Amino acid sequence: MSKFINNHSVRLFSAAGLVAAFSMIALSYTAIAQKVDGAGTITPAARCAAIKKSVEDAGFTSRVSVNCDDPKYAKVYSDTIADHPMMNGITGTNDQVVIAAAGYMSPITLSPSRNPKPVSIDAGLGVAVNGVPIYDYTSQGTNALDVYDAKGDTLLTGELDYCGGHAGRGDDYHYHVAPNCMMAMMKNKNDPAAIIGWGFDGYPIYGNKNPDGSVIAKGKLDVCNGQPDEVFGMRYHTSVTPPYIIQCLDGNFDMSMAAHVPPLSKLGGGGKITGGKPRGGVQDLKLVYNGNGTSQMTYVWQGKTYSFTYKPAAQEKCWDFTEQSYTTEGKVVQSVYCRTGSYVGGPPSGMGGGGMGADGMGADGMGAGGAGMGGAGPQ
Repeated sequence: MSKFINNHSVRLFSAAGLVAAFSMIALSYTAIAQKVDGAGTITPAARCAAIKKSVEDAGFTSRVSVNCDDPKYAKVYSDTIADHPMMNGITGTNDQVVIAAAGYMSPITLSPSRNPKPVSIDAGLGVAVNGVPIYDYTSQGTNALDVYDAKGDTLLTGELDYCGGHAGRGDDYHYHVAPNCMMAMMKNKNDPAAIIGWGFDGYPIYGNKNPDGSVIAKGKLDVCNGQPDEVFGMRYHTSVTPPYIIQCLDGNFDMSMAAHVPPLSKLGGGGKITGGKPRGGVQDLKLVYNGNGTSQMTYVWQGKTYSFTYKPAAQEKCWDFTEQSYTTEGKVVQSVYCRTGSYVGGPPSGMGGGGMGADGMGADGMGAGGAGMGGAGPQ
């Protein structure tokens, strides 16, 4: 009898050991699955190759370079200047102009993973294939991702040009909605699978259709304007309704790598005059940009023409400015301003989450008409 009990106990302990072992294996696999959630099926090297190819296919290699030497990040280098006209048509100007940010580097994560909460950054969220940074639709960033802010919508407030961008406080050009002029210039513009940019978390950005050309179903996109992608893990899209383009990052991202262009410094000390917004908006804003010579931006406010004229100064990374603007109260002010400091390290970031895309107001992709990527953004 005792022999039977002992043998039975051995069998019970063995069974319990097997159950425990299988449980540990299951937990291990679960941990691995959670760790690689959103990683997709391609290797980091293949992802970097895809980033480089997206720039090549779009035809922007003369302005943009992609470095794959870092195993963690693809480093996209540009001066943030677009080949298309910039600033034209803005009514809600902030009295900033466009200055090249030579050596600007956009870091694209090569081994992405999903973040439990979307990440909101008051700085660049990604970069277009022409090297121009991409921000969310607001002028100051937002942590309330589930609440649409019409007052902060740069498209509705007239802060964006005909191409979906404007100059920020760093006199740096960047997009806040779909870069429609750039998209129209792309060599592969008729291909719905054409990638128009990349989020810093490693996920590609497409137009307002799926890569196979099908319409994105209403409510399919999440609060960041993203959806799962078998190859890349996730992908973002443009949309004709808010948030227009990525408004947050679905994936993890090292905030210390966030790219941000600081305001210009005044030669001899001090900072550039902080631009103001003319009351009631301006008319006929135009920028004639010449990076190697004299550039000029003009607009009309209350019947009077104001202007900014600037050109490279004798000092490296500096510009001679002659400004007669709303900010200077119509007085002619001459100064020399310079780019100093690093572009790495953006303003404080926040976390957010919610369902803008779920309440019918936001990221449904729309765009049922037209061939190729489809247009989105300001018209």
